[in-house]
Amino acid sequence: MTHDILIAVLILGALGIFFAVLLYFVAQKFKVVEDPLIDEVAEVLPGANCGGCGKAGCRAFAEACVAQGNMDGLRCAPGGDAVAAKVAELLGCSVEQGEPMVAVVRCSPANCGDKRRSNYDGLQSCAFLNTVYTGESGCPFGCLGCGDCVAACQFDAIHMDPATNVPVVDADRCTACGACAKACPRRVIELRNKGRKERRVFVSCVNKEKGAVAMKSCANACIGCGKCEKVCPVGAITVTDNLSYIDFSKCIACRKCVVECPTKAIHDVGFPAPAVKPAPKPAEAPATPAAEKVEIPVAEKVKA
Repeated sequence: MTHDILIAVLILGALGIFFAVLLYFVAQKFKVVEDPLIDEVAEVLPGANCGGCGKAGCRAFAEACVAQGNMDGLRCAPGGDAVAAKVAELLGCSVEQGEPMVAVVRCSPANCGDKRRSNYDGLQSCAFLNTVYTGESGCPFGCLGCGDCVAACQFDAIHMDPATNVPVVDADRCTACGACAKACPRRVIELRNKGRKERRVFVSCVNKEKGAVAMKSCANACIGCGKCEKVCPVGAITVTDNLSYIDFSKCIACRKCVVECPTKAIHDVGFPAPAVKPAPKPAEAPATPAAEKVEIPVAEKVKA
């Protein structure tokens, strides 16, 4: 009996040693040697894992930077230029400063909800609603108002306006990660540059229907008339599929298009309010000249 137990122990011990050696060689064969620089780069990133860089998260972004050896085509939107400079220093490369961006809602609060053709009472999801419903205003391109963009934002930079049921972006909080733009099924939200002195001009409409049809859903819709395109001095505006678009890389914010737009579909943000001209003063009546005194000579007075 003791002999059998001893044999079993020896067999189990031999098997244990065999599998341990096997696991060792397998681990050596398939081990992944990771550059310690990846941890250093990941440490300086904000850790938001927002996906704004196009990668799965901050760790994947750090791996891409180290594998590439530079930051060409790679940018951390929440970190901005400050984080980019730190990563570039770790990589031993230079990086160009990017132009600050911000999310812009291209559906004006005046456009949505003011002409409700129906009331929706169901699952509050823009992704779902876009497949089964046109929208309460009847615009097949406008904001659906369920707040998918709000849920996607990790920086508390976008909220629904209860009066208009349209999202409003807080430019000071927005990091331009693009999560809200990806969450919007109708591509109402777009990333645009903040502009010089945070002044920007954009078409607040994405409706591609013909003018007369678009106007039935929204009085402020772009009708593709082309007046803005003709008046732009730098060729920053093009009209495609009945919709005007302003290229922010060319726009000089002269605002001639804002004045020219007949439906007020073009919005200007960040510009100072026009100065109020003082009311003209009432014209004063001309003063009546005093009657001149005529001196009568003394001799004439005596004769009289």
